[in-house]
Amino acid sequence: MSSAVRRTPELVQIAESLARSGKPEDSARAWEQVLAIEPNHPRALFALSQRAFKSGDAVQARDLLQRAAAAAPTEAGIQLNLAVICRTMGDTPGELAALDRALVIDEMLLPAMLMKGAALERCNKTRAAARIYRRAIAAAPPLKDLPDDMVAALARGRELVESQANDLEAFLHGKLSHLRMRHSWLPLDRFDEALGIAAGKKRIYTHQPTQLHYPGLPAIGYFDDALFPWLKALEQDTTAIKGELEGLIAEEMGEFAPYVLKPENVPVQQWGELNHSTKWSAYFLWQDGRPDAAHCARCPITAAALSRMPMADMPGYAPTAFFSSLEPHVRIPPHTGSTNVRLIVHLPLIVPGSCFFRVGNETREWQEGKAWVFDDSIEHEAWNDSDRQRVVLIFDVWNPHLSQTERELICEMQKGLGEYYGRE
Repeated sequence: MSSAVRRTPELVQIAESLARSGKPEDSARAWEQVLAIEPNHPRALFALSQRAFKSGDAVQARDLLQRAAAAAPTEAGIQLNLAVICRTMGDTPGELAALDRALVIDEMLLPAMLMKGAALERCNKTRAAARIYRRAIAAAPPLKDLPDDMVAALARGRELVESQANDLEAFLHGKLSHLRMRHSWLPLDRFDEALGIAAGKKRIYTHQPTQLHYPGLPAIGYFDDALFPWLKALEQDTTAIKGELEGLIAEEMGEFAPYVLKPENVPVQQWGELNHSTKWSAYFLWQDGRPDAAHCARCPITAAALSRMPMADMPGYAPTAFFSSLEPHVRIPPHTGSTNVRLIVHLPLIVPGSCFFRVGNETREWQEGKAWVFDDSIEHEAWNDSDRQRVVLIFDVWNPHLSQTERELICEMQKGLGEYYGRE
């Protein structure tokens, strides 16, 4: 190695030190000395390119960066700067080519995705722009961690994504209108959700249980009432159960306990507002497979109605049955339940209006006396936008897609898991 080449690291340090000291002319001379020794030194080429660009010589800046890119083909930052220079020169094909090379190096590089989205918009390729913006939105960290220009670019991206999704949805509806009319008598909820997902208007929701996932069960948000013939009998008990509940509220509201009870040593995550709060409270009749004898005695009509229901029977885990109270203007954040082997039944009892429940892509408004069954291992949330208390009777039942043998095996497996972890 020649003495000149050995001097390169020293010159690099000198050039960078001069730049930090606010001496750009001296720094540039040092970088030129580096290039005189190593003509393809990428850091020297990059620094001199930036200097040329600031002085208004975009052509020289581009040429230097192209040499730097050839010398350091895995440096995405060089490609990003090359894209900026090409954009300044009005060379959109060159800009897009540089951005594509940057994304080959790092496919999740957020600035490159946002810049490519903007470049495609300028080419009136809004559909392609929406696709890249959608990737950028999915990859973006919290907005508080981003500079203002990237926050603005993401906001523009969201606008375009939403507009393009609306346009695609309308286009697909137009293409399918003749078939929809031909089959208008058929229930097409699943197809409508698929169309919404294809258009980008709806999300794909799957089972996300916090504890036990059972494979092969269909990811259905709200189940068809026809699978549960006993629902009608439950709904017929609404008036009697509601009367018992109203007496309970008048005399023993203090027995309603906070539903969310996170210990101090456990992260509260989205539950901060509701943790240890009666904004969302419960009066348990059954809990983790055990009846509350006092509460059942206080609510004999409700207890008798529950006894006629095919509640899940998982010793130590289920059934759980309770009155769920949500105070005015309170929202239960999106979350998932513990397992997809059991489903949740809601019987609305006190519904002042403007009380909503979302499972996956479908939002419903509670109606007094109208029960439904849903899979709580799929993301769901609830809110009470009214000025009065909302109360629902909740209990769990087996997922109907499990055989009796599978239910028995699941119970024994849960027992085994409890024993294994219970040792510590």
